[in-house]
Amino acid sequence: MADSPSASRPLSPHLGIYRKMLTMMMSIVHRITGAALYFGTLLLAWWLIAAASGAEAYDVFSAHAGSWYGRIVLFGYTWALIHHMLGGLRHLVWDMGKGFDLRLVEWMARGTVAGSVILTVVVWVIAYQMMGAL
Repeated sequence: MADSPSASRPLSPHLGIYRKMLTMMMSIVHRITGAALYFGTLLLAWWLIAAASGAEAYDVFSAHAGSWYGRIVLFGYTWALIHHMLGGLRHLVWDMGKGFDLRLVEWMARGTVAGSVILTVVVWVIAYQMMGAL
């Protein structure tokens, strides 16, 4: 036994010493989007409950969802949903034992970011076109 308990145990590295890498940031964002989806599901529940409760309740929901802040929240929810899905597909590839080459790992991380932004914009453009707003 050593004289003090800390003398025999290695110190854990602090997050501050790690070089920030895209894959590390993607891991953090994947967890954040998962939590955001949890709270966004409450919005979906509100929408369904309002639809089942009648026209007055649905009008209240529509007023909030159609406002500028409601559309920002819905846009963010759409992005979080798509980003989390693409991150999950990336992890599925890894679970199959593929895609561990460092260049491919970096490419998939960049693809997840770009794909989530592009697909979110595409979804919203299609939605606005279907509503006749564009």
